[in-house]
Amino acid sequence: MLEENQKAPDFTLPDTNENPVKLSDFKGKWIVLYFYPRDNTPGCTIEAIDFSARKNEFEKLNAVVFGVSKDSCASHQKFTEKKDLTINLLSDEDSRIQKLYDVWKPKKMMGREFLGTVRTTFLINPDGKIKKIWNKVKSKAHAEAVLEILKSL
Repeated sequence: MLEENQKAPDFTLPDTNENPVKLSDFKGKWIVLYFYPRDNTPGCTIEAIDFSARKNEFEKLNAVVFGVSKDSCASHQKFTEKKDLTINLLSDEDSRIQKLYDVWKPKKMMGREFLGTVRTTFLINPDGKIKKIWNKVKSKAHAEAVLEILKSL
């Protein structure tokens, strides 16, 4: 289980356009790394739109935002186009990075148990250490909460 002040595990994942994105390439910047269950679902859409709406504010604070889910790059492309998203979405189809960040866990819905993504956000400092972790995130107003914490640092 990852904890605050621990080094964030490095990884490389393809983005919406299938370009490789390596976390350590963003050393020197704040990174908002949020994990979400699925493209085009209500909560995930709210979260992606809110982060996109605040992208310029995050950039003014030397921060980049990445959303990660199991969805394919093609799914991310459709989601991005349909909702006019401006943030970068990363594809973790085999859940390897979700397991590494300990967000791939048992979930229950309608009496059925299954493995899935627990909505979680990591704020990583310019030195690559985890500054803050939000577990079991509620989508509404989450991007604003992350932005307020970043402004206070």
